[in-house]
Amino acid sequence: MTPAQKNEAIEVLKSKFSQYSNFYITNTESLTVEQVSKLRRLCFEKNVEMKVAKNTLIKKALESFNDEKYAGVYESLNGVTALMFSDSPKEPAMILTSFRKENKGDRPVLKAALIGEDVFTGDKELVNLTKIKTKNELIGEVIGLLQSPAKRVLAALLHHHEGKAGAETAEATATPDAPAAEAETAPAE
Repeated sequence: MTPAQKNEAIEVLKSKFSQYSNFYITNTESLTVEQVSKLRRLCFEKNVEMKVAKNTLIKKALESFNDEKYAGVYESLNGVTALMFSDSPKEPAMILTSFRKENKGDRPVLKAALIGEDVFTGDKELVNLTKIKTKNELIGEVIGLLQSPAKRVLAALLHHHEGKAGAETAEATATPDAPAAEAETAPAE
């Protein structure tokens, strides 16, 4: 690889790191070419970008940002490395988990993941990453929590209103009968 090609590769990586606030670092070393192709297809279907790059180029791209949040992933840059970029913090974890189940193995191995400002290192973190809630899931939960008390208040008001309406209806039906009853018992003049 010429210095110009290296610089170009670093610039491509820098643009990806700038574009995405979530990325996973995986080891795809023991996967066959067919399995890697299958993994790439899965990523494409789920809007996850997968890039294979040299560790030194990845590290140079990250170091160019002068940001401490990347320091936790430097140790993971060894062996064969594939990067998975995604807007969703958990989609790459879901892809890795389903790929492993389908292929009855423990590859690819998760080396590290950067989710926003948080670094998760080691394959043991994959289970935790599948449980991360996406922005839309969190918004849905908040809306549900906000709607719940409002629904209870509305139900109580409706029940109270129906109770009042029922009492007024009972009074209205009792009131016309009372004068008629009085008229029947009143002496004729």
